[in-house]
Amino acid sequence: MKEVNNRKMYFIEINLKAKIQSYKGFTNKSNEICKFTIEKYTIVQTPKKALFNWSSGKDSALALYKIQQNPDYKIECLLTSVNQQFQRISMHGVRVELLEQQAKSIGLPLKILQVPEIPTMEVYEKVMTETLSEIKKQGTTHSVFGDIFLEDLRKYREDQLAKIGFEGVFPIWKIPTKDLIQEFISLGFKTIVVCVNERYLDKSFVGRIIDQDFINDLPENVDVCGENGEFHTFAFNGPIFSKPIDFEIGEIVYRKYEKPKNEDSSDTACDTSATDAFDYGFWYCDLIPK
Repeated sequence: MKEVNNRKMYFIEINLKAKIQSYKGFTNKSNEICKFTIEKYTIVQTPKKALFNWSSGKDSALALYKIQQNPDYKIECLLTSVNQQFQRISMHGVRVELLEQQAKSIGLPLKILQVPEIPTMEVYEKVMTETLSEIKKQGTTHSVFGDIFLEDLRKYREDQLAKIGFEGVFPIWKIPTKDLIQEFISLGFKTIVVCVNERYLDKSFVGRIIDQDFINDLPENVDVCGENGEFHTFAFNGPIFSKPIDFEIGEIVYRKYEKPKNEDSSDTACDTSATDAFDYGFWYCDLIPK
């Protein structure tokens, strides 16, 4: 309760920014007019706590850059799936040491999801649920992804998140990939191709820095962001990093994955839905930390 011109007025205290303004108005049943001040409030919402699903590549880097510009969210940590046998980022083949250097340069805690090389959906979902349930105890309610236009993948993510009380956020969703890659380059990001699917690209594309020449050399049937799994990258410099990630280019190796013998391959957490998914291999470029 507060006295203004000997009249009692009630104020609700709220933790907001305020600007004092003067008004005239009625303050009692006799309709006497007096001057008083009220506070005009601009609501400042507490940002939602979110984790970021970090793949180490260009789409993740640009999506993280964009979500960090959004005052509605506060990124609490990075979450990355790692092949527990080889200690490399799933699908990208990048060493955990370089992943850790990325997180340090970005300035965010890193949480690693240890998964088998080709996990079943049951195993993947179990590990993910346990991890997110633990993170949720810290007040985190949202999960951010760098997906662009794969509708089925987004629906799957959202359905799984809903089961444990999380919401999905997609900062670069439906932005044309040709626009995204140009924005990525113009912002000063640097990224190197660390894996290519031989279904779409040959060995010559792995180990290349993504620049205009790389984009111009891509076949017409390949998305410029590799959104269909054509290639994967490692981001090593740009506005989200406090300093570049130093590495040397190591050997280029070819790997072809074997179809699970005792399991339906369509039940794996990797994209093996195509009937000939295991007919093609991948070229990997090893990056060695300096």
